[in-house]
Amino acid sequence: MRALALLLLATTGCGSDDAPEPLPSDNAPCAAAAAQGNPLGVHCGELVDTAGRVVYLRGVNARVEGVFDVTFDDGRTPLEQIPAFDAADATAMRDFGFDALRLPVSWSGIEPTADGGLSESYLAKVDGAVAAAASAGLQVLIDFHQDAYSKEIGEDGAPLWAISPPPTQLLEGPLTDLEDRRLSKQVLDAFETFFGDGAKGSELRQRFASMTEQVAARYADDPTVIGFEIFNEPQATDDGVARLNSEAYPRMRVAAPGKLYLFEPPVTRNFTDASSLAEAPLGPMTGYSPHVYTLAFVGSDADKQAMTKETLRRSNENARTEADSWSAPLVITEWGYDPNGIQAENYFRWQSELEEEYRASSFFWVWKEQSQGHWGCFDYDGSFHQRESVKRALARVRPAAVAGWPKSFSYDASSGVMTLSFSGNPRVSAPHRIAVAPVLGTPISAECDGASVSFTDAGSGVFEVGCGKGSSAEHQLVVRVTPL
Repeated sequence: MRALALLLLATTGCGSDDAPEPLPSDNAPCAAAAAQGNPLGVHCGELVDTAGRVVYLRGVNARVEGVFDVTFDDGRTPLEQIPAFDAADATAMRDFGFDALRLPVSWSGIEPTADGGLSESYLAKVDGAVAAAASAGLQVLIDFHQDAYSKEIGEDGAPLWAISPPPTQLLEGPLTDLEDRRLSKQVLDAFETFFGDGAKGSELRQRFASMTEQVAARYADDPTVIGFEIFNEPQATDDGVARLNSEAYPRMRVAAPGKLYLFEPPVTRNFTDASSLAEAPLGPMTGYSPHVYTLAFVGSDADKQAMTKETLRRSNENARTEADSWSAPLVITEWGYDPNGIQAENYFRWQSELEEEYRASSFFWVWKEQSQGHWGCFDYDGSFHQRESVKRALARVRPAAVAGWPKSFSYDASSGVMTLSFSGNPRVSAPHRIAVAPVLGTPISAECDGASVSFTDAGSGVFEVGCGKGSSAEHQLVVRVTPL
């Protein structure tokens, strides 16, 4: 656009009275052009919407009955019970302050046989979950999920035909030994083959990439789906992850050029709180998606009792540095903690504050769970009941879409004050969108650079407010709510 402005000035002649005004700068913090997407693109390492605003997602994971594939057709006992998901769940997610859904899907459900055909009946269930999310205005990230490689030998993921070497024992439910399965020889061998440099691994990665390409094409024009996460918690080296990305990313860019491609580091990051830095970006429309589980699975009761916000900082600070090395938005696609665990409410609040400090989008684990650790937003005693303590601990006032370039933002739960500092973007005419968890009510006031400004209720806990429009200067927006 700058080049076009200069060309127009040159062709009208120096000093011409009718020379057009130079086009306004977007005041971007980098020289790279934006990668346009639908509904989200990427610019200067941030998610951006079609209006040019910088977007931060606050989402939740939901394992959905019939989509999270843990059942068998040969009489074996299902591994676990998976909750249903419908429009009422989607509405309740908005009530918790979430605006996005990470939807785990299973290769075993999508492509159950080796003949290369995709299961239309399975994909129809995925369609149903996406439609339910859309009914409440949630955006959806489709996650090609796995845990312990496959339901046949672990929990979920690859179909039986894609396990190499072939398993020595097929397993069934109930799933009371997941950690043992993760470390079993047949699971470790399957990962080594899939991510390795042998011919069989290359063949399986090509088959997997072809499957994801076809799914991406199915949702390429769906305005609810923001993109795809290529592989959950890869049990692999950096080289193994790179091998998969080299197969899948080019295919996804062709099949769904307007959708995000999110990728994770090796799963060891869940325990070390750090991963390798990139030597170069992966490419346009990519997002870096680590998981943050500091002390969630390891550590003694004494460690957790002594935990402070600073205990959680290292993983989040490293995640931001890692994302910057990829020149990619930071999207933490899983974070969580036992809601009945030591200092759980503090953990939820501290992690939320750190995600804001390091400008991360995130997805909480998990919505509902009636098996394994009974984590999530609901208790289960034969039926589900909202955990009000979790809802309150997660309640935030936060920028959902910034009409400018964010410098910093934070929410102080004790005072009910959210502060957003940003540089203006003269190209953006749309207002800021500020998300207020419904339990916090309607904002008391909003101020732009110290002056009171009005705000408009856009529904579902989102309020629109103007501040800094048309200016490239630095501004501060303050929104106040009644603290819990």
